[in-house]
Amino acid sequence: MIKKTAKAVGVTFGIIMLLLIILLLSLFGFERHDFSNINGIEKREFSCMRDGLEIRGTVFLPAGTDDDSFPIAVVCHEFMANRLFSFPYAYTLAQNGYAAFCFDFNGGGFFSQSEGKSVEMSVLTEKEDLKAVLDFAKKQDYTKKGEILLMGCSQGGLVCALTAAEMQDEISGLILQYPALSIPDDARKGSMIKAEFDPDNIPDRLNCGPMKLGKQYVTDVIQMNVYQSLSGYTGKVLLIHGDADTLVDISYSKEAYQVYQENGADAGFKVIPGAGHIFIKPSHIKLSQKYISEFVNQKILQQS
Repeated sequence: MIKKTAKAVGVTFGIIMLLLIILLLSLFGFERHDFSNINGIEKREFSCMRDGLEIRGTVFLPAGTDDDSFPIAVVCHEFMANRLFSFPYAYTLAQNGYAAFCFDFNGGGFFSQSEGKSVEMSVLTEKEDLKAVLDFAKKQDYTKKGEILLMGCSQGGLVCALTAAEMQDEISGLILQYPALSIPDDARKGSMIKAEFDPDNIPDRLNCGPMKLGKQYVTDVIQMNVYQSLSGYTGKVLLIHGDADTLVDISYSKEAYQVYQENGADAGFKVIPGAGHIFIKPSHIKLSQKYISEFVNQKILQQS
Protein backbone atom coordinates (compact mmCIF):
# COMPACT_ATOMS: atom_id res chain seq x y z
CA MET A 1 0.00 0.00 0.00
CA ILE A 2 2.83 2.38 0.91
CA LYS A 3 4.61 1.58 -2.38
CA LYS A 4 1.44 2.25 -4.40
CA THR A 5 0.87 5.55 -2.60
CA ALA A 6 4.48 6.59 -3.15
CA LYS A 7 4.21 5.72 -6.84
CA ALA A 8 0.96 7.69 -7.18
CA VAL A 9 2.56 10.71 -5.50
CA GLY A 10 5.54 10.37 -7.83
CA VAL A 11 3.34 10.20 -10.92
CA THR A 12 1.26 13.19 -9.78
CA PHE A 13 4.41 15.20 -9.10
CA GLY A 14 5.78 14.14 -12.48
CA ILE A 15 2.65 15.35 -14.27
CA ILE A 16 2.71 18.70 -12.46
CA MET A 17 6.38 19.16 -13.33
CA LEU A 18 5.73 18.15 -16.95
CA LEU A 19 2.96 20.75 -17.31
CA LEU A 20 5.09 23.41 -15.66
CA ILE A 21 7.99 22.61 -17.98
CA ILE A 22 5.73 22.77 -21.05
CA LEU A 23 4.38 26.13 -19.97
CA LEU A 24 7.78 27.62 -19.14
CA LEU A 25 9.42 26.35 -22.33
CA SER A 26 6.55 27.57 -24.46
CA LEU A 27 6.60 31.04 -22.88
CA PHE A 28 10.29 31.58 -22.18
CA GLY A 29 12.18 28.56 -23.42
CA PHE A 30 14.00 27.20 -26.43
CA GLU A 31 11.90 29.09 -29.00
CA ARG A 32 13.18 32.38 -27.53
CA HIS A 33 16.71 31.12 -28.21
CA ASP A 34 17.26 31.52 -31.95
CA PHE A 35 19.58 28.50 -32.38
CA SER A 36 20.32 29.73 -35.91
CA ASN A 37 23.55 31.39 -36.98
CA ILE A 38 25.42 29.61 -34.16
CA ASN A 39 28.32 27.66 -35.63
CA GLY A 40 26.65 28.29 -38.98
CA ILE A 41 23.50 26.31 -38.11
CA GLU A 42 20.50 27.38 -40.19
CA LYS A 43 16.95 27.05 -38.86
CA ARG A 44 13.99 26.70 -41.24
CA GLU A 45 10.29 26.08 -40.72
CA PHE A 46 8.46 23.44 -42.78
CA SER A 47 5.07 21.81 -43.13
CA CYS A 48 3.75 18.59 -44.62
CA MET A 49 0.51 16.61 -44.60
CA ARG A 50 -0.75 13.34 -43.14
CA ASP A 51 -4.28 12.21 -43.99
CA GLY A 52 -5.44 15.77 -44.59
CA LEU A 53 -3.85 17.13 -41.39
CA GLU A 54 -1.05 19.68 -41.52
CA ILE A 55 2.14 18.88 -39.63
CA ARG A 56 4.34 21.85 -38.80
CA GLY A 57 7.98 21.57 -37.88
CA THR A 58 11.50 22.99 -37.83
CA VAL A 59 14.66 21.74 -39.50
CA PHE A 60 18.19 22.62 -38.40
CA LEU A 61 20.80 22.52 -41.15
CA PRO A 62 24.59 22.34 -40.72
CA ALA A 63 26.94 24.91 -42.12
CA GLY A 64 27.62 24.12 -45.76
CA THR A 65 27.20 25.24 -49.32
CA ASP A 66 24.06 25.20 -51.44
CA ASP A 67 25.38 22.07 -53.16
CA ASP A 68 25.80 20.05 -49.94
CA SER A 69 23.42 17.32 -48.84
CA PHE A 70 23.18 15.94 -45.33
CA PRO A 71 22.02 12.72 -43.65
CA ILE A 72 18.53 12.94 -42.13
CA ALA A 73 17.71 12.97 -38.42
CA VAL A 74 14.18 13.26 -37.05
CA VAL A 75 13.58 14.01 -33.36
CA CYS A 76 10.15 13.17 -31.86
CA HIS A 77 8.78 14.88 -28.76
CA GLU A 78 7.05 13.63 -25.62
CA PHE A 79 3.35 13.11 -24.78
CA MET A 80 1.58 16.45 -24.09
CA ALA A 81 4.69 18.34 -25.30
CA ASN A 82 5.72 19.96 -28.59
CA ARG A 83 8.79 20.32 -30.76
CA LEU A 84 10.39 22.96 -28.52
CA PHE A 85 11.50 20.05 -26.35
CA SER A 86 13.34 18.58 -29.35
CA PHE A 87 15.30 21.73 -30.23
CA PRO A 88 18.42 21.10 -28.09
CA TYR A 89 18.83 17.59 -29.52
CA ALA A 90 18.05 18.59 -33.12
CA TYR A 91 20.60 21.38 -32.78
CA THR A 92 23.19 18.90 -31.49
CA LEU A 93 22.53 16.59 -34.43
CA ALA A 94 22.88 19.50 -36.86
CA GLN A 95 26.22 20.34 -35.24
CA ASN A 96 27.24 16.78 -36.07
CA GLY A 97 26.32 17.10 -39.73
CA TYR A 98 22.63 16.11 -39.90
CA ALA A 99 19.67 17.85 -41.43
CA ALA A 100 17.75 17.56 -38.17
CA PHE A 101 13.96 17.71 -38.35
CA CYS A 102 11.60 18.10 -35.40
CA PHE A 103 7.84 18.60 -35.51
CA ASP A 104 4.61 18.76 -33.54
CA PHE A 105 2.57 15.54 -33.61
CA ASN A 106 -1.01 15.90 -34.82
CA GLY A 107 -3.10 16.25 -31.66
CA GLY A 108 -0.04 15.31 -29.65
CA GLY A 109 0.42 18.08 -27.13
CA PHE A 110 -0.16 21.54 -25.74
CA PHE A 111 0.85 24.63 -27.74
CA SER A 112 1.10 22.40 -30.83
CA GLN A 113 1.18 24.17 -34.18
CA SER A 114 0.10 21.04 -36.05
CA GLU A 115 -3.52 20.19 -36.73
CA GLY A 116 -5.50 17.33 -35.21
CA LYS A 117 -7.37 16.58 -32.00
CA SER A 118 -5.93 14.85 -28.95
CA VAL A 119 -8.98 12.54 -28.81
CA GLU A 120 -7.94 11.18 -32.24
CA MET A 121 -4.26 10.75 -31.36
CA SER A 122 -2.52 7.49 -30.47
CA VAL A 123 0.94 5.96 -30.64
CA LEU A 124 0.03 4.53 -34.05
CA THR A 125 -1.26 7.82 -35.48
CA GLU A 126 1.97 9.41 -34.31
CA LYS A 127 3.87 6.66 -36.13
CA GLU A 128 2.11 7.74 -39.31
CA ASP A 129 2.98 11.39 -38.56
CA LEU A 130 6.64 10.40 -38.31
CA LYS A 131 6.49 8.52 -41.61
CA ALA A 132 4.95 11.57 -43.29
CA VAL A 133 7.82 13.75 -42.01
CA LEU A 134 10.33 11.17 -43.24
CA ASP A 135 8.71 11.20 -46.69
CA PHE A 136 8.97 14.99 -46.72
CA ALA A 137 12.59 14.95 -45.56
CA LYS A 138 13.64 12.44 -48.22
CA LYS A 139 12.25 14.69 -50.97
CA GLN A 140 14.41 17.69 -50.03
CA ASP A 141 17.40 18.59 -52.19
CA TYR A 142 19.61 19.04 -49.14
CA THR A 143 19.15 15.50 -47.73
CA LYS A 144 20.76 12.12 -48.34
CA LYS A 145 17.89 9.68 -48.81
CA GLY A 146 19.63 6.53 -47.59
CA GLU A 147 20.96 7.83 -44.27
CA ILE A 148 18.29 8.27 -41.58
CA LEU A 149 18.60 8.58 -37.82
CA LEU A 150 15.54 8.52 -35.57
CA MET A 151 15.51 9.97 -32.05
CA GLY A 152 12.48 9.90 -29.78
CA CYS A 153 11.78 11.03 -26.23
CA SER A 154 9.18 9.36 -23.97
CA GLN A 155 6.13 8.52 -26.13
CA GLY A 156 8.11 9.79 -29.11
CA GLY A 157 10.68 7.12 -28.23
CA LEU A 158 8.09 4.36 -28.47
CA VAL A 159 6.94 5.81 -31.79
CA CYS A 160 10.52 5.80 -33.12
CA ALA A 161 11.20 2.27 -31.88
CA LEU A 162 8.12 0.93 -33.69
CA THR A 163 8.94 2.88 -36.86
CA ALA A 164 12.55 1.71 -36.92
CA ALA A 165 11.40 -1.91 -36.65
CA GLU A 166 9.13 -1.42 -39.68
CA MET A 167 11.77 0.48 -41.68
CA GLN A 168 14.79 -1.59 -40.70
CA ASP A 169 16.56 -1.22 -44.05
CA GLU A 170 16.26 2.59 -44.12
CA ILE A 171 17.21 3.48 -40.55
CA SER A 172 20.95 3.78 -39.87
CA GLY A 173 20.60 4.63 -36.19
CA LEU A 174 18.07 4.91 -33.36
CA ILE A 175 18.26 6.99 -30.16
CA LEU A 176 15.63 6.35 -27.47
CA GLN A 177 15.60 8.84 -24.60
CA TYR A 178 13.50 7.78 -21.58
CA PRO A 179 11.25 5.88 -24.05
CA ALA A 180 7.70 5.31 -22.77
CA LEU A 181 7.75 1.56 -23.35
CA SER A 182 5.41 1.27 -20.36
CA ILE A 183 2.40 2.54 -22.34
CA PRO A 184 1.04 -0.92 -23.37
CA ASP A 185 1.45 -2.23 -19.80
CA ASP A 186 -0.32 0.86 -18.46
CA ALA A 187 -3.19 0.28 -20.89
CA ARG A 188 -3.57 -3.31 -19.70
CA LYS A 189 -3.58 -2.12 -16.09
CA GLY A 190 -6.24 0.50 -16.83
CA SER A 191 -4.01 3.26 -15.49
CA MET A 192 -2.40 5.67 -17.97
CA ILE A 193 -0.81 8.55 -16.07
CA LYS A 194 -3.92 9.85 -14.23
CA ALA A 195 -6.57 8.19 -16.39
CA GLU A 196 -8.11 5.24 -14.52
CA PHE A 197 -10.45 2.88 -16.41
CA ASP A 198 -11.63 -0.72 -16.76
CA PRO A 199 -9.43 -2.25 -19.51
CA ASP A 200 -12.30 -4.64 -20.33
CA ASN A 201 -14.69 -1.73 -20.80
CA ILE A 202 -12.68 1.16 -22.22
CA PRO A 203 -14.61 4.46 -22.24
CA ASP A 204 -14.85 6.61 -25.37
CA ARG A 205 -13.09 9.49 -23.60
CA LEU A 206 -10.28 9.57 -21.05
CA ASN A 207 -9.04 12.48 -18.97
CA CYS A 208 -5.28 11.93 -18.88
CA GLY A 209 -4.38 14.72 -16.54
CA PRO A 210 -5.48 17.87 -18.36
CA MET A 211 -5.37 16.18 -21.77
CA LYS A 212 -8.45 14.47 -23.23
CA LEU A 213 -7.81 11.22 -25.07
CA GLY A 214 -10.00 8.94 -27.14
CA LYS A 215 -10.61 5.21 -26.86
CA GLN A 216 -8.20 4.62 -29.74
CA TYR A 217 -5.29 5.74 -27.59
CA VAL A 218 -5.83 2.62 -25.48
CA THR A 219 -7.04 0.12 -28.09
CA ASP A 220 -4.05 0.76 -30.37
CA VAL A 221 -1.60 -0.48 -27.72
CA ILE A 222 -3.47 -2.71 -25.28
CA GLN A 223 -2.53 -5.91 -27.13
CA MET A 224 0.97 -4.76 -28.03
CA ASN A 225 3.99 -6.80 -26.97
CA VAL A 226 6.33 -3.84 -26.90
CA TYR A 227 9.61 -5.77 -26.78
CA GLN A 228 8.59 -8.09 -29.59
CA SER A 229 7.49 -5.06 -31.62
CA LEU A 230 10.76 -3.18 -31.25
CA SER A 231 13.01 -6.22 -31.69
CA GLY A 232 12.66 -6.03 -35.49
CA TYR A 233 15.27 -3.29 -35.57
CA THR A 234 18.78 -4.74 -35.47
CA GLY A 235 20.86 -1.69 -36.32
CA LYS A 236 22.67 0.76 -34.05
CA VAL A 237 20.77 1.81 -30.92
CA LEU A 238 21.45 4.16 -28.02
CA LEU A 239 19.15 4.22 -24.98
CA ILE A 240 19.37 7.12 -22.51
CA HIS A 241 17.39 7.18 -19.25
CA GLY A 242 17.47 9.00 -15.94
CA ASP A 243 17.73 6.92 -12.78
CA ALA A 244 15.21 9.17 -10.97
CA ASP A 245 12.40 8.75 -13.51
CA THR A 246 9.04 8.32 -11.71
CA LEU A 247 6.84 8.25 -14.84
CA VAL A 248 8.62 5.53 -16.85
CA ASP A 249 10.77 3.28 -14.73
CA ILE A 250 14.33 2.83 -15.99
CA SER A 251 13.76 -0.94 -15.97
CA TYR A 252 11.89 -0.59 -19.28
CA SER A 253 15.00 0.79 -20.98
CA LYS A 254 17.18 -1.85 -19.35
CA GLU A 255 14.91 -4.58 -20.71
CA ALA A 256 14.86 -2.98 -24.17
CA TYR A 257 18.67 -2.84 -24.14
CA GLN A 258 18.79 -6.58 -23.44
CA VAL A 259 16.23 -7.35 -26.16
CA TYR A 260 18.10 -5.31 -28.74
CA GLN A 261 21.37 -7.03 -27.87
CA GLU A 262 19.82 -10.50 -27.95
CA ASN A 263 18.40 -9.82 -31.41
CA GLY A 264 21.71 -8.69 -32.87
CA ALA A 265 21.49 -4.90 -32.59
CA ASP A 266 24.59 -2.86 -31.76
CA ALA A 267 23.04 -1.37 -28.62
CA GLY A 268 24.36 0.98 -25.97
CA PHE A 269 22.79 2.20 -22.72
CA LYS A 270 23.59 5.40 -20.85
CA VAL A 271 22.19 6.45 -17.45
CA ILE A 272 21.81 10.12 -16.48
CA PRO A 273 22.33 10.21 -12.67
CA GLY A 274 19.60 12.09 -10.82
CA ALA A 275 17.54 12.82 -13.94
CA GLY A 276 13.79 12.37 -13.97
CA HIS A 277 11.38 12.14 -16.87
CA ILE A 278 12.20 14.87 -19.38
CA PHE A 279 15.62 16.39 -18.90
CA ILE A 280 15.34 20.02 -17.83
CA LYS A 281 18.54 20.65 -15.87
CA PRO A 282 21.27 22.02 -18.18
CA SER A 283 23.73 19.45 -16.83
CA HIS A 284 21.40 16.57 -17.76
CA ILE A 285 20.74 17.99 -21.24
CA LYS A 286 24.45 18.56 -21.85
CA LEU A 287 25.35 15.03 -20.77
CA SER A 288 22.67 13.64 -23.09
CA GLN A 289 24.00 15.80 -25.94
CA LYS A 290 27.50 14.45 -25.24
CA TYR A 291 26.25 10.86 -25.47
CA ILE A 292 24.33 11.66 -28.67
CA SER A 293 27.40 13.21 -30.32
CA GLU A 294 29.60 10.27 -29.32
CA PHE A 295 27.05 7.78 -30.64
CA VAL A 296 26.59 9.34 -34.07
CA ASN A 297 30.30 9.98 -34.57
CA GLN A 298 31.59 6.63 -33.35
CA LYS A 299 28.81 4.33 -34.51
CA ILE A 300 27.23 5.92 -37.59
CA LEU A 301 28.98 8.79 -39.39
CA GLN A 302 32.45 7.25 -39.11
CA GLN A 303 31.19 4.08 -40.78
CA SER A 304 29.01 5.64 -43.48
